Amino acid sequence: MTPQDLFKNFGGKIHNDFPAVNAPVFKSPQGTPYLTAPGVVLIARPNIELSGVKSFLEGFDHGLGFASYVDDPTALSSGAQLCKIAGQTCYASFSPKRTVNRDAERYFKNIMESGHGSVLEHANYSFLLYGISRSLTHELIRHRAGFGFSQLSQRYVSGRVLRFVERPEFQDGGKFHQMFLERIDRAYTEYHKLADALLAEQGQGTAILSAEAKTDLRKKVNQAARGLLPNETETIMVITGNVRAWRHVIEMRASDHSELEIRGLAVRVFFCLRQIEPILFGDYELHELPDGTHSVTTPNRKV
Repeated sequence: MTPQDLFKNFGGKIHNDFPAVNAPVFKSPQGTPYLTAPGVVLIARPNIELSGVKSFLEGFDHGLGFASYVDDPTALSSGAQLCKIAGQTCYASFSPKRTVNRDAERYFKNIMESGHGSVLEHANYSFLLYGISRSLTHELIRHRAGFGFSQLSQRYVSGRVLRFVERPEFQDGGKFHQMFLERIDRAYTEYHKLADALLAEQGQGTAILSAEAKTDLRKKVNQAARGLLPNETETIMVITGNVRAWRHVIEMRASDHSELEIRGLAVRVFFCLRQIEPILFGDYELHELPDGTHSVTTPNRKV
C-alpha cells in the first residue's frame, strides 16, 4: 500500500492544498469523551515569491544569464522551491547551467545523500495536533532543535474540554478496554468533584486557595485538581518545525523501534508532508508491520 492510499484509509483529506488526518471522538457509557488516534492538521506552510529576486540577479554581468533563474518553466512546491534557491545561493548557481527545477528530485537526492541538510531548515510547517496524550508530548518536546511548541495549559482550561486518549494496546474491546473506560470515568468524575469542592469551600470563606479574582481562583482550582489526571489525558498542541527537524522526528519516531502511540502520530505527520512535498519527503519507504501498524524508513539518515 502506498502512502497516498494509507493517507486516504486513515481518513486523510486535503483542503486548499492543506492536508489533514482528523480523528473521531468517542464517549464511554457514562459520557466521558475519548479518542483512539491522533488528529494531525497542517495549518501553515511556506509561501514563496521569486519575482522580486529578478532585480538582484540582473545586477550581475548579463553574460552570466542569472536573470533567467526566475523564469524556470517547471513549478515546484513552495517548500522545495525555497530550499532549492537557498542551496543554490550557496554557490551562486543561477546561470542556465544550473540544476533546473525539472531535475529538482536529483538535486535534493544529492543533498540528502551528502547529508547537507542545512538548506532544508528554511521551510517550516505548522500542525495542530490533538488526540494525543500527555505521555506522548513529554517525548515529543524532547525534539527541541528546529521546533516551536504551544501546548494546552491544564491551569487555564476548565474541565469542560477534558478528554482522554486510549492507547493502541487497549483498543480491542477486551478487558483492558473496559479497564480504560472505567479509569477515565473515574478520573473525569473525581476531577470535577474535587474542583467543585474547592470552589464550594472558597465560597464559604475557607481560604484553601489564595486568589484575588474569579479568573485567578479558577486557575488555582484547575491547577490543584489536575493532579488527579493520568497521562492518558488528552492534550492539544500547535507545533512548528522545519523540514530538517521534521525529517529527524519521522526518522526517530516513525521507526519500528518507536513506541506505538507516538509512531502513529509520526506516520500521520509523514503522510501529510508527503502529500505536499513529495520531493523533500520522497525518499521514505512505508512498511506494514506484523501487528498491522506501520513504520517509515529512509536510506538518508541524519540529513
